Amino acid sequence: MQNTLITVDKVSKSFTGAAGDELRVLDEITLELRAGEIVALLGRSGSGKSTLLRTIAGLIPPTGGAVRYLGEELNGANPGTAMVFQSFALMPWLTVQDNVELGLAAQGVPVAQRRERALAAIDLIGLDGFESAYPKELSGGMRQRVGFARALVLEPDVLLMDEPFSALDVLTAENLRTELMSLWAGQKFPTKAVCIVTHNIEEAVLLADRVIVLGANPGHIRAEVTVDLERPRDRKSPTFEALVDRLYDLLTGREPDRHEPEATPTTRPLPAVSVGGLAGLVEIVHAQGGRVDLPDIAADLNFEIDDLLPLVDAATMLGFVEVEGGDLTLTSVGKDFTTADIQRSKQLFAEQARDRAPLVRTVCRALASSADGALRASFFLDLLRRGFSTADAQQQLDIAIDWGRYGELFDYDTDTDQITADPAAGLVG
Repeated sequence: MQNTLITVDKVSKSFTGAAGDELRVLDEITLELRAGEIVALLGRSGSGKSTLLRTIAGLIPPTGGAVRYLGEELNGANPGTAMVFQSFALMPWLTVQDNVELGLAAQGVPVAQRRERALAAIDLIGLDGFESAYPKELSGGMRQRVGFARALVLEPDVLLMDEPFSALDVLTAENLRTELMSLWAGQKFPTKAVCIVTHNIEEAVLLADRVIVLGANPGHIRAEVTVDLERPRDRKSPTFEALVDRLYDLLTGREPDRHEPEATPTTRPLPAVSVGGLAGLVEIVHAQGGRVDLPDIAADLNFEIDDLLPLVDAATMLGFVEVEGGDLTLTSVGKDFTTADIQRSKQLFAEQARDRAPLVRTVCRALASSADGALRASFFLDLLRRGFSTADAQQQLDIAIDWGRYGELFDYDTDTDQITADPAAGLVG
């Protein structure tokens, strides 16, 4: 049986906003990190995965619950972990060797011993010959190797990595991933477990033995997916592709999230996209024959998948496309929306938004219940602040107003701070 190294027990985390409001980032996360495995924390932007990693490292204390290392509750930095950051986080005035020795110096390791261990780590990670170089002399990939050496030299039980390959070009990232897996499979890897944060689905399946899928608002565990594939892994194998599709389903919301029993403005926020942006995505799917592969679109447009997911969310929320695995399929409503004339297209958008977008629906119902079809925007902001930070509440209302204006459901007057139902929308009798 695998030994449990770190236990995350019902961990929640909240931050206080500038206006004194509480922003809940993590909600009762429970998981274990065990010896002999690589665990990926997979989630979209805003799911709290980096906050969770820093909580595991003991860099951020939880608001509720506890993190335990070898059964002992943390009360500061986790002595059993070391971190590799996305931004390299090297000291530019120190040489490669000095950067690698930093953690050892902080631990009070004698000079001769830390020099010996640093040189061994530098050799392990393939940087021998660059001991006296400064970070400015190194490429991005070499700088990240220094980051790996600096973490591995501490010989932590658990190596924590926060999107360590995302700042690198594709080929460099692939090379480093391959080398990391070679080290992991060998006898010299000085750590018992790895936990990596990523938003790259294929990366998660390539590296991990388990993938923890996080949902957002607040961050919570949607699913745990076991990756039972031998290494090195073949991206083109049916099992690999099936796992990638399963994770796409979870990230795009096709599989039900039991954490969210009912769609409300706070449990299903409006994606931060413009009407033009989501219409553009629907047009691309239509132009490609009504069915496209999401990774292919991302590659063609030179976007990360994570950048396209809000557009996919919006088009799915409004019923214009359906998602299965990594494929987008145009619905009949989506086809009508993208092929109709402008007035009919706006009418279809209004109907779908009023029925399927929770915040737009809430605004429409509130206006219909008011005496004159008008309410102050601050009324909706006060409601939204119960589930969002002040900035996010304002963003949600701005998106709703943008969508409502386009669909001619309601309008907003900045001078009076009034949201008013459009007479043609039939919201007021």
